[in-house]
Amino acid sequence: FCYTDPMAKAPKADEKRAVELRKLIQHHSAKYYADDAPEISDEAYDSLLHELKRLESEYPELKTADSPTSRVWDAVSDAFKKIKHRVRQWSFDNVFTDEELGAWEERLLRVITKEGYTKKDVSYVAEQKIDGLKVVLEYDSGVLVRAATRGDGDVGEDITHTARMVGDIPHTLREPYTLIVVGEAWLSLSSFDALNTEREREGEALFANPRNAAAGSLRQLDPHITKKRNLSFFCYDIDALTEAGTQVR
Repeated sequence: FCYTDPMAKAPKADEKRAVELRKLIQHHSAKYYADDAPEISDEAYDSLLHELKRLESEYPELKTADSPTSRVWDAVSDAFKKIKHRVRQWSFDNVFTDEELGAWEERLLRVITKEGYTKKDVSYVAEQKIDGLKVVLEYDSGVLVRAATRGDGDVGEDITHTARMVGDIPHTLREPYTLIVVGEAWLSLSSFDALNTEREREGEALFANPRNAAAGSLRQLDPHITKKRNLSFFCYDIDALTEAGTQVR
């Protein structure tokens, strides 16, 4: 148990560090999400974000309205048409210790208790995370009509032209459902290695990792470039579903 005095004032050193962390995180977020060219590892980035969260938790006055700890990242490029999401999009959070995992469960149980459930009603599923680019697909009467990046959670980029080039994304469904599904566009290690080998042969800059290669492949103006890169897609959730004129979810 950790008690934080809400009246405690942040030391000057922590105040200065919070400002520095915000600048660092904003810089590296832009390099990662907007430029698809990260300068530091995922672990190093998570460490910066975790340090800022700790300072803001200990000294709430350090948290600003535009703090990166309360934002959903993915910059929206002016090169693409902007799409307003019909369902608000979120990003995954992470934990670093058993204590943080326990705190997450406590928050979860408080929420479900308000809805009339108990801990006995809860079950957990653990699976490996596919690290790629989140894609939101919209189908109208079984036909793919729109694909977008997560963006800032409210507004994303229209990538319908490149999403159609991914073999795992169907252009039409077996049933004429109108729905919104979300999933991850990703690049296998073998496809990633082949892509970087080709780029090295052509004298082009290499991608830092498969995630950024996948993101860079979908955020192309020319869909033929996307088609050559052998992307895969994994769907993991349905945000909305309408069947025969009835709203199911």
